[in-house]
Amino acid sequence: MRLQSALLNRNFTLSTIFVSLQSRNYRLYFIGQGISLIGTWMQNIALSWLVYRLTGSVFLLGLIGFTSQIPNFILAPFTGVLTDRYNRLKIMTIAQVFFMLQALTMSLLVLFNLVEVWHIIALSIVFGIISAFDAPARQSLVIDLVNDPSHLGNAIALNSALFNAARLVGPAIAGLTIAAVGEGICFLLNTASFIAVIIALVMVKLPARMEKTTERDFSKSFNEGFLYTFRSVPIRTLIVILAILSLFCFPFMVLLPAYAKEIMQGGSETLGFLMSGLGAGALTGAIVMAGRKTVFGLGKIITANVVILGASVALVAVTTNLAISLLFLFFGGFSMILSLAAANTMLQTLADEDKRGRVMSFYAMALLGTMPIGNLLAGSVASGIGLSYTMLIGGLVTVLSAFWFEIKRRSMRATVRTIYNNKGISATLPDDNV
Repeated sequence: MRLQSALLNRNFTLSTIFVSLQSRNYRLYFIGQGISLIGTWMQNIALSWLVYRLTGSVFLLGLIGFTSQIPNFILAPFTGVLTDRYNRLKIMTIAQVFFMLQALTMSLLVLFNLVEVWHIIALSIVFGIISAFDAPARQSLVIDLVNDPSHLGNAIALNSALFNAARLVGPAIAGLTIAAVGEGICFLLNTASFIAVIIALVMVKLPARMEKTTERDFSKSFNEGFLYTFRSVPIRTLIVILAILSLFCFPFMVLLPAYAKEIMQGGSETLGFLMSGLGAGALTGAIVMAGRKTVFGLGKIITANVVILGASVALVAVTTNLAISLLFLFFGGFSMILSLAAANTMLQTLADEDKRGRVMSFYAMALLGTMPIGNLLAGSVASGIGLSYTMLIGGLVTVLSAFWFEIKRRSMRATVRTIYNNKGISATLPDDNV
């Protein structure tokens, strides 16, 4: 009943926004991640700008996005099995160490002026392989870090807020840093930022019950997770809508360096502003999500915000005014994070505990693994028909996908409510409130 009453309380107060920080483990994770993510966003901007400066190629921007994320598409279903069989915390900690070494290598190549495009592609593949291990562990670890399971939605929303606060701060700092001293320092600062999250993860102490067993056969575990994920209509529908967004909508972000230069006639500072506008909207959306105390209504949130997201991307595509573009990017970031946080919360709430790592590996596959295909496709299409038309098509496809999801949402309401009831999450609310 305590879980039920917490999930159904809709009061939005400052204390509810930060309620999951009451858990020591999550608080440590939150602080370490906050520092690390600023460095990560600095590296993301520096990498995009470096590639475009060296090559002037929109296609290569898409290619780098492809190589950095395609390993997630290939490996995530298998690394998800490892996440359910072994200690999620240890997997994530080891991944952060390898991320740091990857960033250090990139730093040295750029600072000593040795970097070539093939270095960037190779290190992007390495980054993607590490991410394939990190993403399922990171996504499924969150619920282990909070003392009260009813705080899961808040913790996921705060993760999104943290990610997008870093998206707001990191690109702005990176743009100024690149203009002043070049891309190399951004990579070096990112290397140093991983120290914070590694220390935080080492300090996290999980109960013995969180330890994983290795009794089951690997292939059997994989098949069990695959069948569980795709036989569940709600989980399958959420995975598919995320894949559509990653394939057709989110690649607009990898085109922003070219958009800043060719459409906005700006430099690295303009790119920093565009990314910060997107981050400001996303941060606002995450704070709104953090104030929610119920899992009910998340499906409707996804439908509405996927429409707004698609419309925002389409409108960005047809404007050449920086101020107007920033406004549309703000709404794009706001709706993007509401959609993603709602889908993430629904997946983790619907999934059984012993299968959550495998379910979240397919989440990572749909969200991160499909994106490289979209990046490569967007880069190729943009080279042929131009940036504006490419982004416009992506926005319109996104809007259409929202109508498909709404049809599916209405058909799966009874199933979702049954799962919630079985988990002790019930409510005297209309069936449409799912």
